[in-house]
Amino acid sequence: MKVNLQPILNDSNLDVNQLSSQRQLSLSISAIGETLDRNVPLNLCLILDHSGSMNGRPLETVKQAAIRLVDQLSPEDRLSVVVFDHRAKVLVPNQVIEDREHIKKQISRLSADGGTAIDEGLRLGIEELAKAKKDTVSQVFLLTDGENEHGDNNRCLKFAQLAASYNLTLNTLGFGDNWNQDILEKIADAGLGTLSYIQKSDQVVQEFSRLFNRIQTIGLTNAYLLFSLMPNVRLAELKPIAQVSPDTIELPVQQEADGRFAVRLGDLMKDVERIILANIYLGQLPEGKQAIANVQVRYDDPASNQTSLFTPNIPIYANVVRSYQPAANPQVQQSILALAKYRQTQLAEAKLQQGDRAGAATMLQTAAKTALQMGDKGAATVLQTSATRLQAGEELSESDRKKTRIVSKTVLQDSPHP
Repeated sequence: MKVNLQPILNDSNLDVNQLSSQRQLSLSISAIGETLDRNVPLNLCLILDHSGSMNGRPLETVKQAAIRLVDQLSPEDRLSVVVFDHRAKVLVPNQVIEDREHIKKQISRLSADGGTAIDEGLRLGIEELAKAKKDTVSQVFLLTDGENEHGDNNRCLKFAQLAASYNLTLNTLGFGDNWNQDILEKIADAGLGTLSYIQKSDQVVQEFSRLFNRIQTIGLTNAYLLFSLMPNVRLAELKPIAQVSPDTIELPVQQEADGRFAVRLGDLMKDVERIILANIYLGQLPEGKQAIANVQVRYDDPASNQTSLFTPNIPIYANVVRSYQPAANPQVQQSILALAKYRQTQLAEAKLQQGDRAGAATMLQTAAKTALQMGDKGAATVLQTSATRLQAGEELSESDRKKTRIVSKTVLQDSPHP
């Protein structure tokens, strides 16, 4: 299994007379190979909310979805299950899938009671997952229907960052309409996973299956994008790098000992592009073909038990010309629009929190137009519906807010209904 790395500038032409130019560098990154080597075991931890509000059909469908996952796992795979109400406990310690019936029995006995302490569930889940992280694809599915009323949200974020440092990926699933989208998004973003919204009980099995299928395609782990910039080239000061596909996530940048910038990518899926967008500024450059940056990916290949492998170092060039004509790349333009849709929606949410309903409605309309420009009709419908409701003097329901957040981050497979 190798890494496919393809850098493209949004406009590779530069004006020789321009003192400063801004460019977006798009990097498409994925795992490639003849076949997907599924002899790399999965190391999966389910962290499940069984507080009183999950009583009845919600918890029954979650147990059903979890039991189905047990049946789908291979004998070499590992599973742990942590459950929480206002306390947390390990229901199924980290183990290979030998006694499926015993695991399923443990899950099926779960009943709903108590409050919600997400951070304690996360702490125990990370401990279980970390026991078998070597040479596995390690993933968390964290499902909750409520606020972290018995816990500390900052503690959740610290645990999410700890998980990332262990090369564990965190996926969060919000069930119903009363969960905190800010904290679940931050946990998923820090753990480079995905945020899912389960509106109705009958969607649980489908959403678990979708996530399970996604992690089945992971070929390489612990990937970092490394890049160096030439003199006279710099990163934007504010939010310089973001992932825009398959989900939009603002990515932190750190500097390596050798001076290069490093961005954690986590897992790489086979033939599923991760698209990263870097915002760079270039000073005045001499005429001709000029190297402006070098990019490389460092990664682990668990199938061959190899760590810290490197792709070839790829130079990126700009054409510095006297009579400048833009050479806009439509593919990169799509990525720029995806990031704009996300940031416009974030601005709308900030305005709504400040009580500026008119400003929020205007920003949501702008985001809806951006979504239409990129052909994302599902998002455009959701965003425009929320804008129209605000303009009509209505409050946005919790469901509206959650749909808005999800469509801002990703292009949904099925067009959502407003």
